[in-house]
Amino acid sequence: MKTYVAKKDDIKSEWYLFDAGGQTLGRLATQIAVLLMGKHRPIYTPHIDSGDHVVVVNATGIKVTGNKYEDKLYHRHSTYAGGLRTYTYRQVVERFPTRPLELAVKRMLPKNRLQAKRMARLHIYAGPEHEHQAQKLTPVK
Repeated sequence: MKTYVAKKDDIKSEWYLFDAGGQTLGRLATQIAVLLMGKHRPIYTPHIDSGDHVVVVNATGIKVTGNKYEDKLYHRHSTYAGGLRTYTYRQVVERFPTRPLELAVKRMLPKNRLQAKRMARLHIYAGPEHEHQAQKLTPVK
């Protein structure tokens, strides 16, 4: 039996809608990462970008468990000496409400040339409004 290898013409991407209100950050990010990679399809091929578009609304309603609201840290570095900046989850959410989910999903994707293309198909909105009504969105529970 031969192994099936998907081609670009075989891929038909779909659009999925997630309501992030009340959901846990990591569990939601894993579901989104699977859809962006295309691992939910039987024709998944690692070197072909076979993922779907994902729209996430109500990103401000994402929960974290335990003391992560105060203890979870995000780091940035300016590449200059002494340029390390550290922010708590609370500080990041106050300034950029969609950033924690975006970073969680990005860090779950493989670090290769397809990562940027996959991240471009992720659309995160802080509130319930989004601009993708024209696409036939499939709600995901």
